[in-house]
Amino acid sequence: MSTNKLVGWKNSFTSLLNPKVVMMLFLGFSAGLPLLLIFSSLSLWLREAGVERSAVTYFSWAALGYSFKFVWAPLVDKLPIPFLTSLLGRRRSWLLLSQLSICGAIITMAMIDPALSSENLTPLALAAVLLGFSSATQDIVIDALRIESADESLQTIMSAGYIAGYRVGMIAAGAGALYLASGFGSVMNSYSYEAWKYTYLIMASAMLVGLTTTLVIKEPAVSKTAQEHYQSTEYLQLFLLFIAAALGFVGCYFVSSPSAQLMKTSLGATLGNATLAGFLIEMIRLGMGATAALLIAALGTRLKFVNAELVTKSYLDPIKDFFRRYGVKSAVLILALISLYRISDIVLGVISNVFYQDLGYSKEEIAKVVKVIGLIMTILGGYLGGLLAIRFGVIKILFLGALLSAGTNLLFVLLTQVGYNMPMLYLIISADNLSAGLASTAFVAFLSSLTNISFTAMQYAIFSSLMTLLPKIIGGYSGGIVDNVGYSNFFLLTALMGIPVLWLIVLASRSFNITQRHNHSAVKTQSS
Repeated sequence: MSTNKLVGWKNSFTSLLNPKVVMMLFLGFSAGLPLLLIFSSLSLWLREAGVERSAVTYFSWAALGYSFKFVWAPLVDKLPIPFLTSLLGRRRSWLLLSQLSICGAIITMAMIDPALSSENLTPLALAAVLLGFSSATQDIVIDALRIESADESLQTIMSAGYIAGYRVGMIAAGAGALYLASGFGSVMNSYSYEAWKYTYLIMASAMLVGLTTTLVIKEPAVSKTAQEHYQSTEYLQLFLLFIAAALGFVGCYFVSSPSAQLMKTSLGATLGNATLAGFLIEMIRLGMGATAALLIAALGTRLKFVNAELVTKSYLDPIKDFFRRYGVKSAVLILALISLYRISDIVLGVISNVFYQDLGYSKEEIAKVVKVIGLIMTILGGYLGGLLAIRFGVIKILFLGALLSAGTNLLFVLLTQVGYNMPMLYLIISADNLSAGLASTAFVAFLSSLTNISFTAMQYAIFSSLMTLLPKIIGGYSGGIVDNVGYSNFFLLTALMGIPVLWLIVLASRSFNITQRHNHSAVKTQSS
């Protein structure tokens, strides 16, 4: 190997010890902790409490806040928090507020027993929605903080640090929660609410890692100089308009709920497929809610309830900038790639713990293999993806990650045939998580490179929201799909979902390349 290549690899490994990379490790933990408290750990809690499988997977929609965070990202970017912003700065103040809200949501969930009454599922779902909303807000700030804290040369390895911390947070909320719940005395045939209560309270206390990091790090220099000064009343009016639009969205859902159930039953009988009917009706309700929110926002702007210039700078300018830099054709290609890249693993992940449990694995075995071994392999995959992306380019590793992510889903088909088999579970989970770590790091670096430093929070929020929107909507129906087609066909379907992604990456590689630019809008079309 040449001297230049040795120096390059040495510099790549040295960057792992950069304080900013370590910072992202701890903030990644804080970001990863809440996720499984909405997904798999909550799924097992609900299953032990006697909640039906189809209802369990519906709870994954509580995390849809991650997929709509671009809606309130401009508020996080523009709106100062009284006292906190002047004390901590724009990014750290919002980070602290979101972390405190996460703690409050987890504690609220801990105080509700889903087995006590079916009526308890509603407040538990609302608390889960608050957790998803707060965690998504934290993600908005961390993403902006990462991009603003270092230049392009550190972004890939900082992404690897973030992914590693994220997975450690997931293991704490995944394996940690399962071990704790079992240790406190809750098992599948002997449910204990107290066990899950104390488990979730401990998870809330684990957020001290993120809170402490927020208090000791420095505000990015870019953030300090990027403040725009409007009157306090103008910021307040923008916030109130957002609340009104959000209430319009939620109100539309509540008003349409009784008729929606009747329409699902009727359409399900007509189509002969209740799951498909449910999906179509929910998409209609989603469109109606979004339309109501947009009409309220438009009315507030037209009546001059808010400063039109502030709305334009907050919501429209970031979108215009993206399409102006890449052109309509390349921009649409990028957005299609973003919205489909994670579809294979996210859709499978929603029901994975229920699948393991249905095969006969205990919570302790799931925690040991899926969470602990899976975590180690994900971290290895993350850092491997970061180092390979530095040496060979993000696009090539992006393709490799997508290929491996779809391919490893086929291994789950094999597991359905083998059944309970610990060595096979070790092999499949190791391969699946290694590929997921590699793909995630390359993808986060890719998304970071797309943003303009002038619109960091909004543009990255749009990208990361699109990344999870379609997969999570489909994932909410994963329980119903499995009931209709079985696990083997379901896993085969998730693998096939990855084929369009590979095609899009090939097209993307021909349309633009990664270059280094100080404003972090590093992807440019080759024709420009």
